[in-house]
Amino acid sequence: MANVDKNNGDASRLPESVKPTHYDLTIKTDLEKLVFTGYAVITLNILEDTSVITFNYKGAKLQRCLLRSDALKKELTEVSQVADAARERIAVHFGHTLPKGSTAKLRVGWEGILTDNLMGYYVSSAQHEGKKRFYTLTHFEPTAARRAFPCWDEPLLKATYSISLISREDTVNLSNMPAIEEHPLTESDGADPETSLGASIKTLASFSANEPHVNEHTGWKVTKFQKSPPISTYIVAFANGHFSHLETSYTSPLSGKTRPLRIYTTPDIISQAQFALDLKAQVLPIYEKLFEVEYPLPKLDTLVAHDFAIGAMENWGLITGRTSAFLYDDRKASLAAKKSVAGILSHEVAHMWFGNIVTMAWWDNVWLKEGFATIMGEVIIMNRVFPEWKSNSSFIAGHLQRALTLDAQRSSHPIEVDCPDEKHINQIFDALSYSKAASMLRMLATFVGEDKFLKGVSIYLRKRLYGSSVTHDLWDGIAEATGLDIPTIMENWVLKIGFPVVTVTEKEDGIHLRQDRFLSSGDVKEDENQILWHIPLGLLTTDSNGASSVDRSLILNKREATIPLDPSRPFKLNAGTASVFRVAYSPERLVKLGDEAARENSAFSTEDRMGLVSDAFELAKSGVSKTSGALGLIDKLRSEKEQLVWSSISDSLSSLRTTWWEQPKDVRDKLNVFVQTIFGPLVDRLGYDHPQGEPSYIRELRDCAVSSTAAAGHPGVIKELQARFRHFQDTGDDSRIPIDLQGIIYCTAVQHGGREEYEAVKRIFKKAITPSVKIASLRALGFSQDPAIIDDALAFILTDVQTQDIMYIFTSLGTNNKARRPFAKYFQDKFDEFSKLFEGNFNLAKLVTAAFQHLTTKEDATQLTEFFKEKDVSKFNLALAQVLDKIHSSAKWVERDAKDVADWLEAWSKENNA
Repeated sequence: MANVDKNNGDASRLPESVKPTHYDLTIKTDLEKLVFTGYAVITLNILEDTSVITFNYKGAKLQRCLLRSDALKKELTEVSQVADAARERIAVHFGHTLPKGSTAKLRVGWEGILTDNLMGYYVSSAQHEGKKRFYTLTHFEPTAARRAFPCWDEPLLKATYSISLISREDTVNLSNMPAIEEHPLTESDGADPETSLGASIKTLASFSANEPHVNEHTGWKVTKFQKSPPISTYIVAFANGHFSHLETSYTSPLSGKTRPLRIYTTPDIISQAQFALDLKAQVLPIYEKLFEVEYPLPKLDTLVAHDFAIGAMENWGLITGRTSAFLYDDRKASLAAKKSVAGILSHEVAHMWFGNIVTMAWWDNVWLKEGFATIMGEVIIMNRVFPEWKSNSSFIAGHLQRALTLDAQRSSHPIEVDCPDEKHINQIFDALSYSKAASMLRMLATFVGEDKFLKGVSIYLRKRLYGSSVTHDLWDGIAEATGLDIPTIMENWVLKIGFPVVTVTEKEDGIHLRQDRFLSSGDVKEDENQILWHIPLGLLTTDSNGASSVDRSLILNKREATIPLDPSRPFKLNAGTASVFRVAYSPERLVKLGDEAARENSAFSTEDRMGLVSDAFELAKSGVSKTSGALGLIDKLRSEKEQLVWSSISDSLSSLRTTWWEQPKDVRDKLNVFVQTIFGPLVDRLGYDHPQGEPSYIRELRDCAVSSTAAAGHPGVIKELQARFRHFQDTGDDSRIPIDLQGIIYCTAVQHGGREEYEAVKRIFKKAITPSVKIASLRALGFSQDPAIIDDALAFILTDVQTQDIMYIFTSLGTNNKARRPFAKYFQDKFDEFSKLFEGNFNLAKLVTAAFQHLTTKEDATQLTEFFKEKDVSKFNLALAQVLDKIHSSAKWVERDAKDVADWLEAWSKENNA
């Protein structure tokens, strides 16, 4: 009987006629020849009568497949293999029908080349005794397991794994589970072809028949790993290399079991790994207590790689990631670097529950793991471990604003989005799946209360242990914990594009509210404005004594509504900036809000003030209000004390300066003077050096103030930063370069220096031994104002920069006004080269965004559209549409408010004698 394909309406899904239940994998890695060979025995449940077995595979030299059926009582040899390269699968035809309800074992061998493309099973390297030494690791998310072994590469199709790795004797083998046996490879290991190892050794040897020395057993070993619980292919992991490690342990608060925790790196960087290891031991028991679910595996390792496509990856039992994700040296790395390592590590540990124990059924629900890992790992857990970092407030400046900026574009997509093929799947790992999903969950947690929210999450996890889930499973858990109709409240936040703006109209005895979709371009069409969200309003009001209170029960679920209150007293919607919407007040009310925000002991919290600044600028960008009103609000906040509010101010002014980059010089100069005037007093008060024991928020405020004034061309700040770099350049003594100011000092040296400073920073980059120094110096190389040096930096990208690090210099070149257009042309000229270099991983879309997002004219959008018209944009079509939307929005903002900004700056300059 022919294959029964229940997924025949979805080209991305495999037929449902069989389901894998167990993989017995053997992988032999040759680090000298940079090749690997493999053998698998895959146990299958036959769900429908079929004579065809179809699985995912994207490799070379797949051997003939054998199938042993329990029902047919014999071993079948394939009749043919039919490859579908476009859908990355192979259909293996056998001459007999496998009956429904039976089981079978598929046996197959293969070989592959260890490339450096950062996906599948790939090779990285490190320097050892002056020479390059290779090691290997896997990165399978979302659909790259098929590049390493034949498999059913879909998250729903969980199976158990027994993995054996054959390698050189002097190397270390790692996988998801602990090693249960390791011994030198001998002839007896291949003596019994009926065993998985014996069959695999025989098969692996057949690939190397013309190279007898490869078949010798001397110098090789076998590492067998414990059988895993059911897991999805994308979190299977293995690695081989000359690794060193640090070790600790933690004791489960639920069972009392003690589990080993290790972090592996190459020997040259192991000294920088202690912080990440200690933090892992600290957060694991917190997660267990919050979720009431014990971490189930016997160990949790981390492997740090020199080459890695993304930040980090949550493979179950073997977290992997790049050096900047997990290495921290408190003597040579900034507080920002420490926060980044902590947030990433905690995020990946959160995935041990969200994604690994409970896995989304398909990639359209990727937010179920990424949104959760973001809010849990980077906010809820960080608040418990490092309360002084104020992670909830930081979330507003980072994730919430990132989400709202992207979601305000017409080309946005729902959190739960259709994923018809691999190209679409790769593109949805964006600010919507991470940041908007996390923002939505933060909104829900604030609305129902964090304790009830976490209780609902625990219910959700315990009901779906080792299984798969969809959105409604989560809503049902939280509904059970709260007694609220969570599915109805949350449905449009997940299934619909965009978010609302709530317009406030004041009346004598209350406020009238109206919700509409918000677009940064300001041109919402009628058919785009049909959605009604259930908006938790979070209404803050004050009494006659000035005491404030917040009503969290109010929800706006209609187009319009009126709420009674006394508008003569301060009030504000979206208290704590906890919900995913913007608020449009009248110009008169915005002035009053600014007065209250600037008042000593204001009723408005840090989070409230951050939201006011962000909303004012984004509403001006869309044409709902004027940019002059937003500038006036900032001018009122000169006495602000909170670092995070200053960070929001800095981000907003940076966005304005970046968009106004081709306006008349007089306007740009006045805008820079405004920035210098706002931030200059902070530099005067805080200086450039941080004393021992100084609070973290003061360190960050200093960094914000110095960076903002330097970017705006403050002569005194630039002179000081140049002097500090010159001292380092002349003496080799870096004591005058504070860790937190390292990046801005390097950037200033290159931006306001010449060839000598540029070459000096290039040498720093090439000799860097910590991720912080490497990233800071690489970013700085993109800031020169000299056309000849800019050309040198562009050429440098493809000759001296690791593939994983290209994004850092791309970002700085894109933000450099002098380099922006040469850089855009360079990327177009080299597009085919970059497209090939980043083939098959996440980052091509990010390069497109970095190269073009700061262009601001309609002509730019037209030229870009024309350039890509004949290109294959299927791997980054979402990012391209978003870039074009951003260019159009920026062009409209400038066209709409150029005179408004010029007039306000002129009046401000006269008033302040600036």
